[in-house]
Amino acid sequence: MFGNLFEEDGEDGEGGCSSSSGAGGAAKAGDEPPAPRGRSKLCGILNQGGTCYLNSLLQTLLFTPEFRDELFALRTDELGCLEDKDKPGAKVRVIPLELQRLFARLLLVNQQSASTAALTESFGWNSSEGTNQHDVQELNRILFSALENSLVGTSGSTLIRRLYHGTIVNSIACKECGNVSQRQEDFLDLTVCVCGMSSLEEALHNMFVEEELFEGNNLYRCGVCGRLVTAVKSAKLRKLPPFLTISLLRFSFDFAKCERYKETGHYSFPLTINLRPFCEQTDGDDADYYYELFSVIIHKGGCYGGHYHVYIRDIESLGCWEPPEEDNDNRKKPRKAEQQLNENDPLCVLIAIIDQEPSKNVRLDQLGQKLMEKIGSSWSKTFKKDYGPIVKFLKSHNDVFMLVSNCIRVALKAKTPGPVSELPTTAGLEGGTVSQQELQQETSHWFDLNDSTVTSIRESEIEKQFQGQESAYMLFYRKMQLQRPTEALSSPHYKVPHHLIQMAQDENHNLQQMREEYEASNNLVELHLHLASSYRLIKGALQSISKESSAGTALVFDCRRTVGDLRLAIYQQEEQWEGDIALTLAKMLPPGLHLYNTLADDTVSLLSAGVATNPDIFVWNGREVCGESVLTGAEWEPVLLTVVRPTLEGAVLKEAGNNVEGAGLKKEAIAFASAATLSEVQETLGEPAGSLLCQEQQVGTKGGERGAGEGAGASAWRVFPSRDMFRTLKELSLKDGDALLVLEPQSFDNSMFTVTGDVITVVTPSDCRWLQVEFQPHGCGAGGGDAAESRRVKVPASGDTLLREVKERAINELRLPGAECCLRHMDSTGKLLPPVCEDLCVRQAGVRLMTTVMLCPGRAPEASQLFLHFAVGAAPPAAMEMDINIEKTSTLKECLQAMLNAVGIDGSCWHLRRLDWCEEVGEALVDEDAPLSEMNINSGDTLVISEGRIPPKGFLEMSVWMLQDPVSMETNVNHSDNGHAQEQMEEVYAAAQANSHPSELIRVGQVEISVDVSLEDLKTQVLTLPAFQYGRRPAAFLRVWKMEAHRLVRILRGNQVSLRKLNITSGTDICVEQLLREEELGPKEIVLSVKMGVPGKRCYYRAQELIWDASWDSTAAGLRAFVAEFYGLAAGSIVLAKYQPHKHTWEEICWSRPLSKRKKRSNADSLLGAPFHLKDGDVIGVKNLLIDNKDFHTQEHEQGQAERRKKGERAGGSNCTRSQNKAAKKPEVALSINVGVFSNNGL
Repeated sequence: MFGNLFEEDGEDGEGGCSSSSGAGGAAKAGDEPPAPRGRSKLCGILNQGGTCYLNSLLQTLLFTPEFRDELFALRTDELGCLEDKDKPGAKVRVIPLELQRLFARLLLVNQQSASTAALTESFGWNSSEGTNQHDVQELNRILFSALENSLVGTSGSTLIRRLYHGTIVNSIACKECGNVSQRQEDFLDLTVCVCGMSSLEEALHNMFVEEELFEGNNLYRCGVCGRLVTAVKSAKLRKLPPFLTISLLRFSFDFAKCERYKETGHYSFPLTINLRPFCEQTDGDDADYYYELFSVIIHKGGCYGGHYHVYIRDIESLGCWEPPEEDNDNRKKPRKAEQQLNENDPLCVLIAIIDQEPSKNVRLDQLGQKLMEKIGSSWSKTFKKDYGPIVKFLKSHNDVFMLVSNCIRVALKAKTPGPVSELPTTAGLEGGTVSQQELQQETSHWFDLNDSTVTSIRESEIEKQFQGQESAYMLFYRKMQLQRPTEALSSPHYKVPHHLIQMAQDENHNLQQMREEYEASNNLVELHLHLASSYRLIKGALQSISKESSAGTALVFDCRRTVGDLRLAIYQQEEQWEGDIALTLAKMLPPGLHLYNTLADDTVSLLSAGVATNPDIFVWNGREVCGESVLTGAEWEPVLLTVVRPTLEGAVLKEAGNNVEGAGLKKEAIAFASAATLSEVQETLGEPAGSLLCQEQQVGTKGGERGAGEGAGASAWRVFPSRDMFRTLKELSLKDGDALLVLEPQSFDNSMFTVTGDVITVVTPSDCRWLQVEFQPHGCGAGGGDAAESRRVKVPASGDTLLREVKERAINELRLPGAECCLRHMDSTGKLLPPVCEDLCVRQAGVRLMTTVMLCPGRAPEASQLFLHFAVGAAPPAAMEMDINIEKTSTLKECLQAMLNAVGIDGSCWHLRRLDWCEEVGEALVDEDAPLSEMNINSGDTLVISEGRIPPKGFLEMSVWMLQDPVSMETNVNHSDNGHAQEQMEEVYAAAQANSHPSELIRVGQVEISVDVSLEDLKTQVLTLPAFQYGRRPAAFLRVWKMEAHRLVRILRGNQVSLRKLNITSGTDICVEQLLREEELGPKEIVLSVKMGVPGKRCYYRAQELIWDASWDSTAAGLRAFVAEFYGLAAGSIVLAKYQPHKHTWEEICWSRPLSKRKKRSNADSLLGAPFHLKDGDVIGVKNLLIDNKDFHTQEHEQGQAERRKKGERAGGSNCTRSQNKAAKKPEVALSINVGVFSNNGL
């Protein structure tokens, strides 16, 4: 009915909930068992992708106790057995059986959320239906109708009518004779108006109290008077159901704007309501008219997207209500039990510790620490002598404590008394009584059930749903006189059949086993043991002695075990170890291995000690490594600095025919403690007190930051002032990789160093002043030419050398006179970057000395120009990529014209498009007069020249193609005369052989049309093109296809639907097909091209166009019966296959698909869904098994497969097979539930 009207988008959509995972990440996500229930002790429902509407209604039915009791009262001898549903002739009422199972799991199985897959499968829904969103009000009616049809002939046949059906009586009273005409109608839910109303009471008053007067031009014909008279029309509630469902009309239609909208104004509704003023009979007891609210289904979002969740009152106290506000109050206020704690009684102390935790459980490895915080002493010193180990004590008191979560947590049993006895309640006093209704009111609270998530809420939260984008959509009221028996309170097992209880117990047992196995595997951590004998303290950091083999030893260990267990395991593994073992957490840093905290307490678990997050452990004696003391702790983390010193060692470089000798810079990586001061660093380096320590000034350039001695000609260093000599490296923000220049006073006699204030300039040594220029005669770029053919030359250069001089010298030495070339960098992937501006010097352009630049054909841009790539018609590499230099101040129109001139294209019907993030042609650049800078076009960007001028805003420009078929393909889908079918197919086959291309596309022009016109208007305008002037047919005789990549992908349906709603955008190609009859395709009528194989030959008869109505039966059997009827054959004698044009293969359409172990066969396996996804234009092959036993492939198909394999081999596994067609949108489908036919005689 509503299709995908409520399909979610963004963060308010479906799929926003996910079950929580356990700690650690060792196990795969797919192996993680379902999470147990949360603190609310209630179970949510998994969202299948778009089933939030179903989940909200199912939770409401679950928390309707009388409905649940009636459902559980249905016996298996009435409903049948699910195991027999696939047996021939078996009458199994699958829907109520699956609903029973789902309710039992929601009540009894310890999991965070249950799945509705089995229930929706019983509805006849396929996998794709779970992703379609529908209206919950519509579902409420359809589900109740399906239940009524499923329970025909059983004791529950009147279940829905007894609980939910009411009666309204409409009366018209004649003012002349007093005659009253009445008409009675049943209702399942009351649909009340929201627009123009402020509350539910006002809407009901308008429906059942106010009267409508027929007068003036609107008179009523009285049957008694026999003429038009004045009359009064009214409506009243005649029969009230036990449960009143009210649907709020939140969604309306604005006829002025022709669009749907949601009513978000204030609309209140009471928690209890008196319906006496709205009833026909008002002389009953008050209890007959009072209802209380127990469920509110809420819609969040607008009319085209949103999400459902539900507020429910827990009538039977099945959940645990713990609002956060009360938790905070409990933490702030010490309880009386804690003030009277007996610290000499271990049982009392442990109960108090566990009871004060919000989760009511404590990890075993943390219990000792909490005990010390509670009484100021450990278990070993206070209680171990008299009571033994703490774990033994807990197990000996199993009537008080229980171990949970795979025995890693301890909790109190449900009926364990507190450490101090509490006073009995009023109901427990002798002679005191509490009414059943008061007890239920006291114990029932509200919960928010949002798919898998269940949270406690206050009753006041309901008022927030009176208005806004998130507001109430359906209300469920319950008669206040309905009372639940005392035994039903806090008892989820109440009236659940024994076989379902046993099923839940088995599932809980399996879940517990899965969680234990997962917990065990998830707590295994691979430790890396670093033995002290394999390390040395080198340059301030621990370095491995052996570079060939790893110094660490792997040890898989359970992180729930203690440090003492690990120490013992290491003793057993390292038999030659002598003396004590100290275990210290370590971390591999750039300088080397650094030690942090030493694990001293053997009783602490590895998880609490942080080993799970830091698995590197250093094994040593705790004092020294090879005779040298090691500093441990975060404050002594080493920093790897590059110490730069001047060296007087000569380096000779032949530059311009002269031998130049000069000094250089020597670098050495040394680690220092981050807590060390600069003076300590100076002392460690052995430098005299007068030496200077300098930090390089990081000057950001386009080429990146310059390193010491590697800059473009020179580098600047700042001398640390004397006050910084007593600051630590951490305070000075020195990090790994930073350079530290050390200069002695005599170094200033060297011409390399120039002092200006506190800045020292270091001139790059002459042996580092060069650039390598590489030229490839067959083009530049990765794989652009053979490495043996490329030529290289080293050109002397400094930071002040102009790049134009570098290029000219390279051209001269490479003997390339007159060649127009430019210099370009290459990134790490081998892709060429934009050319550098030759008017800049090496330093200004950000080019680093001692690097390689590419000499490529083309002209370098000037400082005022942009370097752009462009292609015509398609994105590279499908189209040849070209380059152009354009002024930055040019407009988009000037840029387009310059590109057109460069490729020699004339005309004005062209526009520019940029590439999107996935390197595909994106949206058109529409503002032709805007400068390139405003369009965010930068050097190196790629633009695509596309054909067609840009249409005005709000208009579409589309290319129109015509499907021309030389052989008439008139098709009659109701064809029944098949007496000469074989002769006709032979004639068509001969015609097809004469024309190897029976159908071809011809471009007939372009149309420009508004996006808001209808499809019929588009057809009318297409008929004005010259190609349709002769033999013109009415617009209703045209079929319009949407094209993608020169292929027909979808037929546009609905002559009155606007192009906007059909998702037609500017630049879309459409194809027009002329028909011999008027056509108006339905949403599930699929146009297929069906062709029969020629017996004994590897070819096909000419294709026949069939229109298959998939709304009746969209399964493979339905299609086979349809095709068999057309050809006049028996359905069992043919085999069908779908042709995959991209793969040149045929996919056989199986009647019985293979089943998984967990999923049973579906009664309606639609071909419109996975894996076939039948759509308009698909080619279906037919093979007659009686006379044909060959496969579906022809010689042309095998040749296409061979070409595809060759193309893949040439691409080398790269992205060479890009999809030609975008995925078609899922068709909108109406909500329906399939029910079997059952008689009143039962099974």
